[in-house]
Amino acid sequence: MVDTRSMVMWLFVAGVCGFVLFGCGRDETVAEEKAPATKMTIRSSAFESGKPIPRKHTGEGKNTSPPLAWSNLPEGTKTLALICDDPDAPRRDPWVHWVIYNIPATETGLAEGIPPSATLTRPAGALQGMNSRPTVGYRGPMPPPGHGVHHYHFKLYAIDATLNVKSGLTKTGLLDAMKDHIVGRTELVGTYER
Repeated sequence: MVDTRSMVMWLFVAGVCGFVLFGCGRDETVAEEKAPATKMTIRSSAFESGKPIPRKHTGEGKNTSPPLAWSNLPEGTKTLALICDDPDAPRRDPWVHWVIYNIPATETGLAEGIPPSATLTRPAGALQGMNSRPTVGYRGPMPPPGHGVHHYHFKLYAIDATLNVKSGLTKTGLLDAMKDHIVGRTELVGTYER
């Protein structure tokens, strides 16, 4: 016969362990679950999906943000947000490489080499947040030498509003600000190895 107190204690411990192990991605998971399936796409002329990111767009190169283009935005999209992170980083949370938001829905992409400024004139009104360095703007891939292939997820979110936030948000801050406004999501994955 199972001891009820032991069973309750086991369930409590399992719940705490689950929160510790998986809780770090909770905000992002919630944001992704609320993003309805759409036909929106994102691509780069610098690299193909699943293929290596050119050195010039990495920490070993010029740290230049890659060109990105998107299409098929869902109806009701007012602005876009982009998060680039590396879940293969040897740490609890993915390493954040780029946070940019309030990109007007009239834009069809981002040019190569977005400057590391908190506020941007091109695209007009766009704001940049903090990467894990922590600095503002894009920081290219630079995984530990010999750590294997890392995957860099450029996640594009379609938002039904202009977010009433300041520049300098972290990834978590941006996910929190847009969680009830996401109308679509897509991503492009590039790789890099040192």
